Amino acid sequence: MKQFGKVAVLLGGTSAEREVSLNSGNAVLNALISAGVDAFAFDPAERALSELKTVGVDRVFIALHGRGGEDGTIQGALEFMGIPYTGSGVLGSALAMDKIRCKQLFQSAQLSTAAFTVVDAKVGFDAASIINEFGKVMVKPSHEGSSIGMAEAETAEQLIDALNDAFKYDDQVLVEQWITGREFTVAMLGNEALPVIEMVTPRGFYDYEAKYKVNSTEYHCPSALSDAHTQQLQIMATHAFALVDAQGWGRVDAMQDENGQFYLLEVNTVPGMTEKSLVPMAAKAVGVTFEQLVVRILEQTL
Repeated sequence: MKQFGKVAVLLGGTSAEREVSLNSGNAVLNALISAGVDAFAFDPAERALSELKTVGVDRVFIALHGRGGEDGTIQGALEFMGIPYTGSGVLGSALAMDKIRCKQLFQSAQLSTAAFTVVDAKVGFDAASIINEFGKVMVKPSHEGSSIGMAEAETAEQLIDALNDAFKYDDQVLVEQWITGREFTVAMLGNEALPVIEMVTPRGFYDYEAKYKVNSTEYHCPSALSDAHTQQLQIMATHAFALVDAQGWGRVDAMQDENGQFYLLEVNTVPGMTEKSLVPMAAKAVGVTFEQLVVRILEQTL
């Protein structure tokens, strides 16, 4: 483990996902220390990033979620300082974090994704015409994770409320046609798609509460998909991951409608990393412990 030198685990930050990031970062930190790595916690919300150079950090494990940690800004700063870091680079991080441009890339590459429109707070919108075109919809701020600011709507009034709430997080909001069906995620480790996980929740969709607050969410890993459907979804996820220039590790979310059609939702370049999170769950299914997983991710910086 001496080959890694001094490792800073970046956690916390200033995004709406700070609490989740603290949990991820502390889990990663404890695993690295347990593996014998000289690691310590570093919260950019409390310390100047330039301190990474003054304390002699050799490499960084990024466990920051959301803006400022997952959107390419911290990656660009680390590139400028010449400090190796885990996960995707500037371009992959920025593209994956931007749900709208991610969807546009899926479309351009003819990868299956739900029909959508973009609503800009500065331009205004006609809620009734959107509902007439798409029916029930899912509203998503373009640059938030952990389902923050997301809501479903099936009337013009509900859409107006959902958009006004989403505008608290972003000027541009993605409005997707609602998909009734099953929710899946494919964890990526290097260039390998790990076993597919299905998330089952009674809450209508896999929202913030379903992810972090309640015990009613069920996880099936590996999922009960057929071998053919599993392979199809893993191939789609691998293409989507490469398309946005994501690297190292991450997660691709998708849905399957009632007719068996898969739809890509988004790419996550720094997904949750507690021992109960989805990437560690998929890694465990192929015999990789949480400690081994974080070391393998860190090895990618060598």
